[in-house]
Amino acid sequence: MPALLMPDAEVAESITCILSDVDGVMTDGRIVYDNACVETKRFHVRDGVAIKAWMKSGFHFGILTARTSQIVSHRAAELGIKDVQQGYDDKLPAAQTMISAFGCRPEQVCYIGDDLPDIPVMRRVALGVAPADAASDAQDAAAWVLRAKGGEGALRELIERLLRSKHRWEEHLR
Repeated sequence: MPALLMPDAEVAESITCILSDVDGVMTDGRIVYDNACVETKRFHVRDGVAIKAWMKSGFHFGILTARTSQIVSHRAAELGIKDVQQGYDDKLPAAQTMISAFGCRPEQVCYIGDDLPDIPVMRRVALGVAPADAASDAQDAAAWVLRAKGGEGALRELIERLLRSKHRWEEHLR
């Protein structure tokens, strides 16, 4: 049965790994340069809290992005994310390598992305997810389309939904 038609608990049961795009998921997708050509990005603090909760629950989290940015490396280090792959226009081979390195199978993986480069990965994992403001093709490829937009708590919504379905969210409320 497609994940779209399954109860959340059934979908969440097998998920032990989340791979996430950056621009348009962890950020609002805008790339801002100041007058010195220094790039800035905005991350949502609640996404960070949720990522830490996911990893503290014993699950894998990795970042896979087409662009390369020191800002992404810094944010990942700040959150304790060790698995970061940057500069991959073709994300599928990089995703497959990450999944294998985690010791997972595609049936255990959730991938969240917002645009065309994300679709091949979304189609080959157990749960493809898109933020509310993702490109229409990415939304069509996703089993779950979130209410939250990229950079506005989309990862928080996804992780909280998965952990609540696994009855693991409550342990982070103490």
